[in-house]
Amino acid sequence: MPTVGLFNKEGQKVGDIQLAENVFGVEINKNAMHQVVVALLANKRQGTQSTKTRAEVSGGGIKIWRQKGTGRARQGSTRSPQWTHGGIVFAPKPRDYRISLPKSMRRVAFKSALTSKVVDNEIIVLESLELDAPKTKEIVKMLGAFEAKKTLIVTAESNENVYKSARNIEGVAVLPVNNLNVYDILKYEKFIVTKEAVSKIEEVYA
Repeated sequence: MPTVGLFNKEGQKVGDIQLAENVFGVEINKNAMHQVVVALLANKRQGTQSTKTRAEVSGGGIKIWRQKGTGRARQGSTRSPQWTHGGIVFAPKPRDYRISLPKSMRRVAFKSALTSKVVDNEIIVLESLELDAPKTKEIVKMLGAFEAKKTLIVTAESNENVYKSARNIEGVAVLPVNNLNVYDILKYEKFIVTKEAVSKIEEVYA
């Protein structure tokens, strides 16, 4: 079983915590992580882009000038792509970018991402993270204690005080466990997670 340090929010080590082998100690599958990240980013795309082809723009319908004798290149319609206000070649149209992946692959990728954080010593488990009121100074102090810059903070439940305290800090994000995904785990250098959040992850994925 992987064992990592357990810290308080002041950055002091208060003990160790054993993580579930089948969640935080699996064989890392880079291919699965790549496919899941591609799918997550694709699924965020709106796909609402739309421009007009030469069949849809207004104008045209009559030959601009006669075929021969003018000294100019032959032209058939002002709707041709080379004309200003003409149609767009291979015009982008609304489409669905969604990619569906098997649940088993998503689980493998999620566990691989968590394991990679353990292997790279980028995971920090907190005993607890409670704030009486939104206070950015508290989060900045905690990040300074762990020498963390680009950081993802994971809480067991939605925590408004923690979210409001961290939202204006550049490179820092706060997510509850149920919103956690492979892309966000890999995107940030440090992965700060509460002990309660670890229990929830293990409960779902073990």
